[in-house]
Parts: sequence; C-alpha cells; structure tokens
Amino acid sequence: MTEPKALQGVSAGFARRLAALLYDALLLAALLLTVTAFTVMLTPGHVAILPDTVGAWAYLYRAGLVSTVTAYFVCNWVVSGQTLGMRAWRLYALCPLGRPIDVPHALLRCACAVLAWTPAALGVLWLYVDDDRLALHDRLSGTRMIHLTRA
Repeated sequence: MTEPKALQGVSAGFARRLAALLYDALLLAALLLTVTAFTVMLTPGHVAILPDTVGAWAYLYRAGLVSTVTAYFVCNWVVSGQTLGMRAWRLYALCPLGRPIDVPHALLRCACAVLAWTPAALGVLWLYVDDDRLALHDRLSGTRMIHLTRA
C-alpha cells in the first residue's frame, strides 16, 4: 500500500487510539486462535500446549505468539503506516519529519507500546501532559500517531 498523498492531521487522542487497539485486538484474537489451532494439530495426541504436556516446546509456542503479535504491528506500520484498526479510525503512524515508519522505529515503538499500555494505559494518557501531545511510546520510539483530517 502507498501512503496518503497529503498527510494532514493532528496528534491522535486517547479514545481513538484505544478504539483502534480494540479493533486490532479482535483481529489478533482470530489470528492467534488460528496459530494455536494449527499448533495443537501438530502436537502428538492434540493436547493443550503446556509445559506439562509438551515440555519446553510450550515456551517456543509462547514465543511464536508474541512474534505473531509483533509481526502484525511492525509489518502493518512499515508497509502502510496503519493497522486495520488504525485505518478504521483514520490514524497513521510516522517517523519524525513525516517520513513513513521504518523497521527499527516500528520494533522500538512496539516494545515501548507494551510498556505504555500495560500500567493502566498511563503511558498513553501521558499525551495529555506532553507539550507535543505524544504518548510515552511515541516519545521513546521517535514516532508519532496522527489523526488524519479529510482533505
């Protein structure tokens, strides 16, 4: 996908970010269920993937789930600047100076977003006290999220 011709927008607020994340959570749930179903079909006896039943392979499975979530966000940000949830709410992630987000920034943004959303979304609510209206993970990763205005 190509980026929009004129990226005009304002810093995205908390409600839009949360709504986009909820959309993405539904999509990720379906994706993770598919990965899990495929993995269970590969286990002998089609048992639950726990350390008691499959040993150390359970940790590889968990790492695969984390990798799947990370790949969803990073690939979408790098390819189009938007996840499907962000597209629905007209949000766009970009690097400084309006450049499209690249892989290093996307990986750092993903890691910092976990820290920002985990403690009751305090890192995201930070955007209301930040002079540039950047959430904590925006600030730490050198990226920003804008709400695209209709041009």
